[in-house]
Amino acid sequence: MSTTGGLWDSVKKAAFVIGSGILFLAAFGNSLTWHLQRFWGASGDFWQKLWTQVYLLFEGHDAALFFVGTMLAPTSVFWMLNGLLLLVDTSGKPSFITRYRIQEGRNDPVDPAKLRQAVRTVLFNQVLVSGPMVVLVYLLASRTGRPCGPELPTFHRGLMELALFSMLEEILFYYSHRLFHHPSLYKHFHKQHHEWTAPIGVVSIYAHPLEHVVQPPFFLRLLLVDSLRMFPSFSPVSKQTNSNTKHLFMLLSPEFNQSPFLFNQCFGVFGVLDRLHGTDSRFRQTKQYERHTLLTSLTPLTHSIPENHKKGQ
Repeated sequence: MSTTGGLWDSVKKAAFVIGSGILFLAAFGNSLTWHLQRFWGASGDFWQKLWTQVYLLFEGHDAALFFVGTMLAPTSVFWMLNGLLLLVDTSGKPSFITRYRIQEGRNDPVDPAKLRQAVRTVLFNQVLVSGPMVVLVYLLASRTGRPCGPELPTFHRGLMELALFSMLEEILFYYSHRLFHHPSLYKHFHKQHHEWTAPIGVVSIYAHPLEHVVQPPFFLRLLLVDSLRMFPSFSPVSKQTNSNTKHLFMLLSPEFNQSPFLFNQCFGVFGVLDRLHGTDSRFRQTKQYERHTLLTSLTPLTHSIPENHKKGQ
């Protein structure tokens, strides 16, 4: 089969899987969320009262509330998480954390000069690139209604929009990421991000400004998914765990993003489109793929699944 034919076949498979998911959610949404809605109904008053207090605090200042929710909160979470991670990455201590390192001997400890350069780039992207974009999104969102309303969305709507965002995240990130690996774009824009072959949390947004604007679906999400306009506060948790050098207990697996084949494989977020397009074929032949799971014990996966471990042993 030709490359074009194989690509078209993968696109059709992706459309079928995503379309089936949408139909499934639409058809069985009420039954799937019944138990969760019971929980939401019991606790909804608490969350609504909490949101009302925040909303009244900013009453008449929608722009300030929007800025806090989409810029200040996620940035604060980003640096709080990375402050803790950087203590380990720069000092190599405590040892009970460093034992969970995926690529042993890499960035252990981190080069201070290289780290300073990364931090400067990240701050530039957050302040001078994301800042103006948040203002633009606020102006666009204001034209369609109030960017931040006084009522929280229903749990059902929030769950549906979370599913929508997850699909947007996978589709937009995969194809934009793969596009940036085209030779004509890679050397000018994306190569900077791959200077870190053993990424740490802070370099999740260490990238050329153009890539920082184009690749993540952050701003499109703010415009299209009403219920998730405050979701960026939680998004940094996912970004940091995915770029973390350590596979920690009960956190998302970062094995996919620590793959040695990142230059021509593993383009997506959840791995769905990588599987459909076959761009995880080499990754699936490694021990890292066997370790690409939720760690539910205190034993590092590099110990329970060592390099000489045979599947089924």
